Amino acid sequence: MSKILVAILVMGTAFSSNAFSQQIQINKDNKTIAITTSDEAAALADTAVLTVGFHIFGKEQDGTYADASKTSNAIMAALTSAGVPKEAVESEDQSLNPLEQNNDADKTRYAQGVRFEFTQSWHVTVPADAVANVLHMAITSGANDSGGIQWQLRKDDALEAEAAAKALEHARQIASQMATGLGVKLGALVYASNQTPPRGILAALGLGGATLNTESASLGIAKKNLAPLAISPERITKSATVYAVFAIE
Repeated sequence: MSKILVAILVMGTAFSSNAFSQQIQINKDNKTIAITTSDEAAALADTAVLTVGFHIFGKEQDGTYADASKTSNAIMAALTSAGVPKEAVESEDQSLNPLEQNNDADKTRYAQGVRFEFTQSWHVTVPADAVANVLHMAITSGANDSGGIQWQLRKDDALEAEAAAKALEHARQIASQMATGLGVKLGALVYASNQTPPRGILAALGLGGATLNTESASLGIAKKNLAPLAISPERITKSATVYAVFAIE
């Protein structure tokens, strides 16, 4: 529901909008109606930033690194074969670390002679309709710590502009109703300002989507015959708050 704040300004009146940190001086020869409204616009995401990565363990450092190198290059080859350009892949993290003998999470592995772990991850930007196939290709090539998705729009500003236009039109409709109630005629728009709020804390933190995490570095030949997951793009909503001043005649 749109939030509405209506103020009738007459001769010699000044209006200060704290929300937008602006002041408007109304000429004493003018009468105006000032309105603040909010509205929103939504569209399906057309782009996705996909998290692809893997996590493996080994008994000695050189062997662990060798296995990691094979898995890393297999995943990159899979991304390339899926049609992902090199510039769309960004390295996020890669690390080779020794296990801690007294760490509860590592005790069982340590007792089995496992001494090292290796992790690596990338951010892969792809069209929304390619996410399922790219994720499938990566996982079946050893990306056992993958699946986080941040949905985006290529023309994000266009959705913001649409929300602002809807809010302004809403403000015009309310101002017209107010003018009719006052027995006057609504005149031209004399001032407008808009502020678009962020999508929310989850979007700001880049969270969203599901994460697949398996223990094995390879899913096996049989699993490569599985169909890709059913993944649907997120509907992105942008909000806009508009402060508008209309003349009345």
